[in-house]
Amino acid sequence: MMYIIIRTVSVLVASYITKVGVPIVFAWQTGWTAFVFAIVLAIMNHTIKPAIAGITLPITILTLGLFSVVVNGAMVYLVALIVPGVSIPSFVMAMVFATVLTMVNFVLHAFE
Repeated sequence: MMYIIIRTVSVLVASYITKVGVPIVFAWQTGWTAFVFAIVLAIMNHTIKPAIAGITLPITILTLGLFSVVVNGAMVYLVALIVPGVSIPSFVMAMVFATVLTMVNFVLHAFE
């Protein structure tokens, strides 16, 4: 349960940073939509992402881990397609958001 709470907070912080820093990257209609996006992303990262990371492991090893940014961006973009009211204009912007989210997660888990 604590994992999902930390992931939710990190997604909310990353979405705020991304929305303020690069306004075109991430847009939502209400704060409730951002919260639902954060919960769905945490659940998807906990359930589906390990399987996708296992399938893409050879490519990730070949690119020295850089392909994991693409996998994270794919998760963000997939959740943006599922949750109504969330708008990410392109896959590249989803990868930017995923990179900011990774940095915020690193900071939040450093204090855990």
